[in-house]
Amino acid sequence: MNPRDLLDEALAGLLARPGRAVLTILGTVLGIGSLVATLGVSRTAGNQIVGRFDELAATEVTLEPTESSAALDQVIPWDAEQRVARLNGVVAVGTLSEVDVGESLVSAVPVIDPTAQTEFAMPVRAASPGALAAVRGTLRAGRWFDAGHSDRADAVVVLGRAAAERLGIPDVHEQRAVFVGDRIYVVIGILDSVGRRPELLEAVVLPEGTARAHWDLSAPGRVQIETDIGAAALIAEQAPLALVPNQPALLAVSKPPEPRRVREGAQQDISGLFAVLGGVSLLVGAIGIANVTLVSVLERVGEIGLRRALGARRRHIALQFLAESTTMGILGGILGTSAGALVVVGVAATRGWTPVLDPAFALLAPIAGGVVGLLAGGYPALRAAALEPVDALRAGT
Repeated sequence: MNPRDLLDEALAGLLARPGRAVLTILGTVLGIGSLVATLGVSRTAGNQIVGRFDELAATEVTLEPTESSAALDQVIPWDAEQRVARLNGVVAVGTLSEVDVGESLVSAVPVIDPTAQTEFAMPVRAASPGALAAVRGTLRAGRWFDAGHSDRADAVVVLGRAAAERLGIPDVHEQRAVFVGDRIYVVIGILDSVGRRPELLEAVVLPEGTARAHWDLSAPGRVQIETDIGAAALIAEQAPLALVPNQPALLAVSKPPEPRRVREGAQQDISGLFAVLGGVSLLVGAIGIANVTLVSVLERVGEIGLRRALGARRRHIALQFLAESTTMGILGGILGTSAGALVVVGVAATRGWTPVLDPAFALLAPIAGGVVGLLAGGYPALRAAALEPVDALRAGT
């Protein structure tokens, strides 16, 4: 039996029961399609994660006094924002500090109501004018304080979203005010979100000059920097020299890890997870091919006996059933690859992403389908080849 005759026999066997063949191929389509779609979506999602890392985490540099220098009165100078802003590659910079208000509580009403909680223990922070941009903050209402508020030590605050909700201040109209201990401050803004330093959403934020005058803030506690993409490592080296030229070692610098390692780690984790899910779907398709091929052997026992009686050898019978299962696998692989690619493009389009699909998938997926069909048809083919002609003819009559 030459290859052309083998292919003709395999197609004839499949077309003899087209409904069953279509359903069997559908199982492989789902398996290969799921594998291609999951790997493609994982690569696309991985690129988005890397993009977000490059956009946010890879552009963040922070400086704080080291543990050994924490006892010093002032490590970070008051003009830290202006010094760092002069460095090439700095997009935004601001300073943030924790304000020690002792046991003072925060309240939105001047009179304490004994029937309800009106005073809260809240974190109080001091910030420079550039801090809002440095933490990528957005305001729900009002405005952020400027250099004038700080220079004059104005009694104004900006509330984090969660802090405003606890105090029952939904907006900044009608000159809303809060009390920090016995001191009254006018609320000029409410934070809505921050890309960095989420603790600010639960805090009362004062201008640095106000915290310095009212609560004896001795020095800024942290410098928050946003850089251009690719400039973080350079800024991390230059910023300590700009702030403490004579002793830069007094500052601890936090910079993002090397982007390539993060990119590779995220890609491997996501691809591994989705590959397992796609492999499970492919296994289900292989089991479907094996079941249908085995049922086909049982239903064609008489045909097998007749072929053997007419001179067909065991290998001819085995090759015929292997050809049928492999053909179903290849067809399922081709259709599944097309369906998986469409799914990747559709998901990317709905999310506004750029679809990423390795061209090797388009070549390897049909081959994988053929291999799955070949392996799935192995046992049924061997069982068909093992039938004796006399027994097969007797069972098939």
